[in-house]
Amino acid sequence: MLRQGRKMLCQNYNETKNSGAILLRDHCRLVDSLLHQAWQETVTSSSIALLAVGGYGRRQLFPGSDIDLLVLIPAKEKNTDAVDSVTKLQIERLIRFFWDMGLEVSHSVRTLAECVEESVKDITVQTNLLEARLLVGNCQLFSELESVIRDTTNPNTFLTAKLFEQQCRHNRYHGATNNLEPNLKESPGGLRDLHNILWVSHVAGTGKSWLDLTKGKFITLQEARLANRCQTFLQDLRIRLHYLTGRQEDRLLFDYQAQLAKELGIIDKSPRYASEILMQRYYRVARSVTQINNILLLALQVKICSDIDTTPIPINKRFQKYGQFLEICTESIFQEDPSAIFESSLLLQQHAELKARSAVTLRALWHATKFINLKFRNNPHSQSLFMQILRQPHRVTQELRFMNRYGILGRYLTSFGRIVGQMQHDLFHVYTVDEHILMVVRNLRRFMIPKFSQEHPLCSGLMAKFDRPEILYLAGLFHDIAKGRSGDHSLLGKKHAKQFCKQHEIFQEDAELLVWLVENHLLMSITAQKQDLSDRDVISVFAKRVKDDRHLVALYLLTVADILGTSPKIWNTWKDKLLENLFWMTRQYLNDKSDYINSALESRKIKVLELLALNNTSTEVYERFWSEFDAAYLLKHDPQEIAWHAHQLIGHLDSSVPVVKARAVLNGGGIQVMVYTPDQKNLFAYICGFFEGINYSIVEAKIYTTNRGYAIDSFLVLNPFKAVEQYHNVISIVEHELAYQLEQKMPLVPPPQGRLNRHLKYFPITPTVDIEPDRKSSYYRLSIVAGDQIGLLSSIAQVLVHFGVNVHSAKINTLGARAEDIFWVTGKVLSEQKKLLHLKTEMLAILEIPSNTTLMQSVKYLN
Repeated sequence: MLRQGRKMLCQNYNETKNSGAILLRDHCRLVDSLLHQAWQETVTSSSIALLAVGGYGRRQLFPGSDIDLLVLIPAKEKNTDAVDSVTKLQIERLIRFFWDMGLEVSHSVRTLAECVEESVKDITVQTNLLEARLLVGNCQLFSELESVIRDTTNPNTFLTAKLFEQQCRHNRYHGATNNLEPNLKESPGGLRDLHNILWVSHVAGTGKSWLDLTKGKFITLQEARLANRCQTFLQDLRIRLHYLTGRQEDRLLFDYQAQLAKELGIIDKSPRYASEILMQRYYRVARSVTQINNILLLALQVKICSDIDTTPIPINKRFQKYGQFLEICTESIFQEDPSAIFESSLLLQQHAELKARSAVTLRALWHATKFINLKFRNNPHSQSLFMQILRQPHRVTQELRFMNRYGILGRYLTSFGRIVGQMQHDLFHVYTVDEHILMVVRNLRRFMIPKFSQEHPLCSGLMAKFDRPEILYLAGLFHDIAKGRSGDHSLLGKKHAKQFCKQHEIFQEDAELLVWLVENHLLMSITAQKQDLSDRDVISVFAKRVKDDRHLVALYLLTVADILGTSPKIWNTWKDKLLENLFWMTRQYLNDKSDYINSALESRKIKVLELLALNNTSTEVYERFWSEFDAAYLLKHDPQEIAWHAHQLIGHLDSSVPVVKARAVLNGGGIQVMVYTPDQKNLFAYICGFFEGINYSIVEAKIYTTNRGYAIDSFLVLNPFKAVEQYHNVISIVEHELAYQLEQKMPLVPPPQGRLNRHLKYFPITPTVDIEPDRKSSYYRLSIVAGDQIGLLSSIAQVLVHFGVNVHSAKINTLGARAEDIFWVTGKVLSEQKKLLHLKTEMLAILEIPSNTTLMQSVKYLN
């Protein structure tokens, strides 16, 4: 009966296009009837009751959801059990019967006293009991439960707990409504935010539905209809997602977005995929849910806390202080003076005692966005207020987020409005474009706050001395504002930034910096991650584009904030070190262009000697070490690394066996590994295979050959688990096992197997291979872009071995599921056109191999 009933419900839902509310109701009726029959079959006791709680209790049972049940039993008497052994056996049979018929039940068996005790301890239990309804059994016992829960639920305490619970839930999703794979139930703007309103309303005595809230004048009929439409849309998506996956899956993963769009009749509209159109609809709904949630919870808070003194205190002709809230003096103020929209933000920034806008103000703002038109945008007073908001020492990020949430920012900056809710399928951004932009501004603001200075000390120090930081915030707002259009988004964004500067009369010097930052916001990242920083020409070219120290500082701060704002997983100590090295090298070049190389070498030697002196060893001991290495080695490695190499290799410079040493990188960023051994052609390929075999990712490789033919290779490898306590064990394994295998000259093995990254499955990357001479023609630069997969690096290395290509340096850059690797190589084949074409062809073949199959083609490259 259960299988048949559910199959018919699914069929009717797909064929009749009924609303989700009807399916949820009918699903509850089906389960209700089956539970009732099961009760009749197994339970004869009249002292207990079976209750539906949670979502099932409010008659919203989704296809894959658990059946939340409570078996209510009478109170325990002194020294006796609450129920006799026969009744206990019947309850056990009943629950077993539920599972046997195929119902995934989540049940509890409690007395009234236990229900109260648990509800006091756990707000989730209390919420579930508020929605309890009697399925079958003792009516009197259920009535007593309703009465005791109603009497023991304090509205004020309940509101505080639900607000805290909601904030914690939002924080789990980084407070971002526009996560690319949102949870329909739990994410900000999801179904749970709507449930929260109705739960608080129920406890406050103002009703259990949107219609009840309109009767109490907490919400207008138009707003109630909007809330209902949002709820219907989210319910429909969640139902379809459950049917599509065959389980309780509430995450809108990439895997399902295209299929859901197809079911809803959404088609591709170039250049956008149907899935992107669907997700933008979702984000708009989620934003509306967030607005409704904010307004109604504030309004209910005022009702619940009505005993607090809220005598209005005037601030100016338009605004007043109402308790801890900023409130408009008249409801028509935004219509009469639209610039008051920005004034409300400025007043909140300037009055620390004000917590937020009142519900009345929020509602008026919500409906006032239509007044942000061309006249508003060209109004000098509005423009002045916007700039003042950016210059305030507090709440800049909060107010920009607020403006985005209520559609104000997108109406004022029309180019920003185009990217609200726009997805980014580059495999490393985890937010929509607008959310990423606001994350970048948030990161820049965070550099200004002293309590966060330990996170990025250099950024915090530079930001504290940076004049007019609002230019950086504007650069953050505009840097990706033209994403998703045909053409270079940096150049298009530059035009928008230039127009903004002209309209807002920004000083020419600051305007030039802002426009330059938008156009060049990727310059530092690309240079640091894809260029050889030991090459003087690289630093020279970069420094000439940067021009001066203010441009350098601004670009460094924006670059760090930008990378931090792409994904919580993208930033690591390697990127931090690369960018910081480029910053200091460029600053040194700008200060002394004529003798940059000599001054850089001299400063490094002095630093190395200082570090070596800490080991209480005279510098004469290291003279032999210095004779083995030239200026290229000094420029390629930082002083700490050189001192570490020297300390480890003294006494081992003539070693006939490989020397492998490893150490943990500060801040838990992985381990640094040095390999010193007589050079051999497949050394790089072998080491790559070794690290992939233990599931470590190589992010940087420096290959150097001494004057006497020894290879000293340095690798930075990251632990995917980031468990610092495991570093000691891993270091021991690396030092002994890698040295042993290199000494035994064991043959290369095929790259390890792995499963295809699911992001790549739906958003594949067409691999590219570019080989070109560098400026000095001493090396060739091999650039590879491909989908990341297990065994990728060792596969590339083995192809290079096969063609006789030597790797001298490498930068391995993994951005989510996207690999962007750079190798500096030499080899005869690189100057022979036909063989070079053959190399590229073989390399592309390797890159296109799905990682869920064995990389059989690589076998022919083995010894």
